[in-house]
Amino acid sequence: MLKRSPQERSPFISNFDDVAELADFSLMDTLNCDPEAKANGADHEPRQVFSGHYVPVNPTPIENPEYIAHGQTLFRELGFADNMVQSDDFVRVFSGDLSQVPQPMRRVGWACGYALSIFGTEYSQQCPFQTGNGYGDGRAISVLEAVINGQRWEMQLKGAGRTPYCRGGDGRAVLRSSVREFLAQEHMHALGVPTSRSLSLYVSKTEKVRRPWYSEASRSMNPDVLISEPVAISTRVAPSFIRVGQLELFSRRARKNEHPQAMEELEKIVLHLIDREYSDVIDQTLITAEKLVLLAREFRGRLTSLVANWVRVGYCQGNFNSDNCAAGGFTLDYGPFGFCDVFNPQYQPWTGGGHHYSFLNQPAAAERNFHTFCSTLRPLLTADPEHLQQLEEIQSGFSRVMIEQMEQMWATKLGLATFDAALFSELESLMVNTPVDYTIFFRELSGVPDDITPLKKSFYTGSRYGANPEAMDAAWSEWFTKWKSLTALQSREELSRQMKLVNPKYSLREWFVVPAYQQAAAGDYSLLRELQEVFTQPYAEQSKDVEEKYYRLKPLELFGVGGSSHYSCSS
Repeated sequence: MLKRSPQERSPFISNFDDVAELADFSLMDTLNCDPEAKANGADHEPRQVFSGHYVPVNPTPIENPEYIAHGQTLFRELGFADNMVQSDDFVRVFSGDLSQVPQPMRRVGWACGYALSIFGTEYSQQCPFQTGNGYGDGRAISVLEAVINGQRWEMQLKGAGRTPYCRGGDGRAVLRSSVREFLAQEHMHALGVPTSRSLSLYVSKTEKVRRPWYSEASRSMNPDVLISEPVAISTRVAPSFIRVGQLELFSRRARKNEHPQAMEELEKIVLHLIDREYSDVIDQTLITAEKLVLLAREFRGRLTSLVANWVRVGYCQGNFNSDNCAAGGFTLDYGPFGFCDVFNPQYQPWTGGGHHYSFLNQPAAAERNFHTFCSTLRPLLTADPEHLQQLEEIQSGFSRVMIEQMEQMWATKLGLATFDAALFSELESLMVNTPVDYTIFFRELSGVPDDITPLKKSFYTGSRYGANPEAMDAAWSEWFTKWKSLTALQSREELSRQMKLVNPKYSLREWFVVPAYQQAAAGDYSLLRELQEVFTQPYAEQSKDVEEKYYRLKPLELFGVGGSSHYSCSS
């Protein structure tokens, strides 16, 4: 096949052959394949994987795929023409069929293993083999690495069938969870929060699976019915999908000397992470020990910034285990996540998440994951006490850096030059006791009003001030007067402009998403696409119709409803 020169190509790639030409499989070409793997990728039964960085796996295509949506912003960044998403070749690949891909693409994908730590505590007994050798990408299969405009992107199918890590599951993702992740990733990117991205979403017109879920208006904490749901495949994109838990797996093996190549495999995966995620800030000519110290410092900066941004936009990860913590420092795995409606420091959308992964405990959870991350590097520094000491100092400094990031975030959110602990403490108490809608309150405050009247748009009923609204008004007015005095040096217009850059108007509430995936299951994708358009412009003043529909308090009757306010799974 003749290849067209760059001069002959249109500004946007519209032919999948041109996408294939960009393929560059760094992970499979530089890391170790599981020696027990099948080269043809026919490896779909649960089994223990004892060594190697990846397992070649063929995705399982969904039946009769139908296009739902694609990441339009990401397509522009990649230089992809929008119409390519509905071309036969593109649909085939990103609905799980690699059998006809053009070279140099490969007709097999790959899945990776990882370890599990929950809030810093190592676990292994929960895997089917009670060894920890069964954790990994159970239904996520990467199919392409491509270098586009100097940036490497990995493209990973979620819901693409079973892998050796499937732990007995069917390897499928249902449309419901796929819609949630698709919308959330692009919303987070638009909010300015580092995240994996959404490339495409396809649903099967004929294939369904049964999943436990909530009956209509159920207030059960756990799913109370089995429902039949359409299967879907979404493709998520990131510079890499290396997780802290992935590094942790190889570090545990090296620490325990589980096989002769254990230490070598740990070093290779860590250096691969640096190549993929940190090559712009870590000099490749440095010795490994120097690289590891710089890696720890850079990851600390990214992770603390990420979590501060999560809190800024009202996001709760829900399940922030080490295996759900991207080593590149971005948001990964939108399972039991949620954007809070009512401000609550202990907000937790996942019924199994507990206080340790709640909204304002995320900085503490991040610190536990960072300690796990540093522990993964230690076996590589045991013979180098100087650099090991530097690593210890970086780890012990996490709390200080996290506090600095949080205080700077709160100051910026409040339009202050510096953080005022007393003012914030009073505000936090008022927001809990009133209570208030987190997003609406800060957006109304960003308008720099004359008094507290506009702020009351964010107030829910059920104030702890009870039958004494005058006391509530007085408390809020006193706080508001203090806030005004601390921001008085800036012009009102400039203060408002700056605050609106960090306080979004629109937040992707679960009760917006539920009707979208319900309608999508019936073949109507219009609401899903409307949400995509609205929530990829979260800071913008949009139309009056949009404002009336999406800038409002959560209806009281939806509080406590399973699937809208909480969920126990995300399949």
